[in-house]
Amino acid sequence: MVKPFQFARLPKIIFGNGKIDELPGIIKKYGNSIIMVTGKHSFTSSPYYETLLQSFNNKMIRVHRAIIPGEPSPGMIDEAVNRFNQESVNVVVSIGGGSVLDAGKAISAMMYRDESVSEYLEGVGKKEHNGTKLPFIAIPTTSGTGSEATKNAVISQIGREGFKRSLRHDNFVPDIAVIDPELTLNCPGDITAASGMDCFTQLTEAWLSDKSNEYTDALAMTGLKAVKSSLVGSFKNGQDIEARAGMSFAALTSGICLTNAGLGAVHGFAASVGGRYDIPHGVICGTLMASANEVNVRELRRKSDGAAGLRKYALLGESFLDEKGRSADYYIDGFVQYLHDLTVDLQLPRLKIFGLEEGELKDICAKTELKNNPVELNQDNLLEIVSKQLS
Repeated sequence: MVKPFQFARLPKIIFGNGKIDELPGIIKKYGNSIIMVTGKHSFTSSPYYETLLQSFNNKMIRVHRAIIPGEPSPGMIDEAVNRFNQESVNVVVSIGGGSVLDAGKAISAMMYRDESVSEYLEGVGKKEHNGTKLPFIAIPTTSGTGSEATKNAVISQIGREGFKRSLRHDNFVPDIAVIDPELTLNCPGDITAASGMDCFTQLTEAWLSDKSNEYTDALAMTGLKAVKSSLVGSFKNGQDIEARAGMSFAALTSGICLTNAGLGAVHGFAASVGGRYDIPHGVICGTLMASANEVNVRELRRKSDGAAGLRKYALLGESFLDEKGRSADYYIDGFVQYLHDLTVDLQLPRLKIFGLEEGELKDICAKTELKNNPVELNQDNLLEIVSKQLS
């Protein structure tokens, strides 16, 4: 029997090598004035930047620049909105990693509003956004968050009382997502690894989620197969366009899956740890993924109703291990070991180097949400997960 489900809207998706060349023509359908959101160096130092600016000039497209140097804070969003809200702008275009896409999504949602974006953040503000926004085009240059296909923008305030919360509305799904794998060729190895593990985590957690359904399962498994064939290759050889295309596809698919199936324990930590410490989101996900799944499996084996979750873990093992005809337990344990080995192969840093201290862990675990994890975890379980990756 097919489970009842809902499926969120998608952007118009334009996928393929060289598709960035179509951007000026796409923009002209909205008008001739844009806010272009980029990172500080990533896209602007690439060979595509000057070519794109020249094509904008040829099409008489006026460009207002917004630079996002890291994960977007309320102050960054408010400053950009205040700077441009007297301008006649037709569309917001983000070209960059997940932080840049989230920032552009938030700017498009907050243009011509007087309040701070904080007023509309889940768990922070008290106002509900009505969904009105400027048209928004998302163009990723990393393969990680899948923000080009999601309805939320993650906004962070780093510090002891900090937070990592979403500005969310069904209308905030980008109007158009242009995914050009060639734009990821210049992505450094450490960012390739971290963003790739974020993508891997999202697909895995969506696959295991208690909200998953036949559609998300089919998409998640397709994305996971792309991760298996492409993640390590894109890390070892950044110029491997086939591997880059595979990861671009996987990241897009992960965004679609997380929107419709939710996420689990690792992303719970990404919010609680990421709101307190300035640690890249993908590093948190990648570093904790093996230990979180190890604990999940152990707790599922202890539950009388854990068989369904274990079956899904076994299918993950079958997909990632190059061995046939083994037992379910062999595939389950093999998948967990695969994650441990991958963490080492991708040279992901331990969390301690970012200032995370053992004395803070209990408070962090108390603030870690587990919305769609495949098994209930207690505070001791959470403490075990994060402690294993501290040093």
